[in-house]
Amino acid sequence: MSQRELDVSEIQQHILAAERDAARIDGMSADTPRIPIERVGILGAGTMGGGIAMNFLSIGIPVTIVERDQVSLERGLAAIRRNYERAVSRGRLAAEDAERALALLTPSLVIDDLADSDLIIEAVFESMAVKKDVFRKLDAIAKPDAILASNTSRLDIDVIAAETRRPEAVIGLHFFSPANVMRLLEIVRGAKTGPSQLATAMDLAGRIGKIAVVSGVCPGFIGNRMLGRRQAQAQRLILEGARPWDVDRVLTEFGFPMGPFQMSDLAGLDLGWRRETSKGESIRDLLCERDRRGQKTSKGYYDYDAERVATPSQEVEALIAEFARSRGYRSRQATDDEILERLLYPMIDEGMKILDEGIAQRASDIDVVWLNGYGWPAHTGGPMFWAESVGLGRIAARLQRHADKLGPDGVLSSRLARIAASGGHPN
Repeated sequence: MSQRELDVSEIQQHILAAERDAARIDGMSADTPRIPIERVGILGAGTMGGGIAMNFLSIGIPVTIVERDQVSLERGLAAIRRNYERAVSRGRLAAEDAERALALLTPSLVIDDLADSDLIIEAVFESMAVKKDVFRKLDAIAKPDAILASNTSRLDIDVIAAETRRPEAVIGLHFFSPANVMRLLEIVRGAKTGPSQLATAMDLAGRIGKIAVVSGVCPGFIGNRMLGRRQAQAQRLILEGARPWDVDRVLTEFGFPMGPFQMSDLAGLDLGWRRETSKGESIRDLLCERDRRGQKTSKGYYDYDAERVATPSQEVEALIAEFARSRGYRSRQATDDEILERLLYPMIDEGMKILDEGIAQRASDIDVVWLNGYGWPAHTGGPMFWAESVGLGRIAARLQRHADKLGPDGVLSSRLARIAASGGHPN
């Protein structure tokens, strides 16, 4: 795959500039009033809620964390303590600092105990119905100037905000797991999110050591929306005959820490899956029905030994082949170049759509999201920067060549369509 050679210093300068620019909110006055954040409330003490809490505890901001039952609350508190103990044992934190942070945490089973919080973040189940109910309750008990934030990774912030009498106070704060470690924070600006609330969230992100990127409202925001295009092609490729480990290898050789199927096994294939409603309509359904749910069951797309070392699974290979035949696919061999193009080029196209729609403020913001939240290899400068080096004309042409395999999302962005129409030259 030919592309312009990238200079290391050029890439480093781009990344530094991109992270600096991401902190700038277009159209926002520097003297926009900020809301003092002296106490944070978190609804949900699971993996995300606990990790989010640690960000604030570690800089001296008191946190009240609320769960629905004592067992869940105690489990969450134990996980927070283990995370601090691990940081101490590895020399990353002094023991007295860990204890000081933990002393700032107030556990509760009563949502009304969040009433004096300046910022309330919900980290509950990713269901619109659940989140609507939560925000109605928060609206009823939160003080008038409190910011109400959702940790949703893809749901519509405007729909959530409409459940309250203060839509200007509602914002998305999409932390990445583990939230106490990952640097990226997508800050989702709703149609009615107030300038003070947005500016306060951006400033607070810096205080807790996050790199924040502003996103508009759309399914999946910036990162997960682009990831969806890659995941769809990964699934299509294995139905056409590519093996999961070949798809993963192509991406890891490109520089990602893991490929899509390795990532799925790590996260757990049964996230959002229910046995009672499963209809065997996808490879994922079939794997979960066989209790191949990822690393936690020692079987997913791969087989895992006691040390969680992965090996290709003959059972999975046979299962995919049979499912593909039942759906009318004829097995063929895809080259590494085709695999890479079909995984990454649709992401670039989706990035262009995100820019066209004003979801991201600038192309470099997309690079910041993918470099800090999804493991995009830093030596390429990020997806949009890398795309320029590959050549947008080439990407447009190759997407047109693969059009019959790209599905309903395969219509080129207006930007790439113009480039294709002009014979591969940006205009």
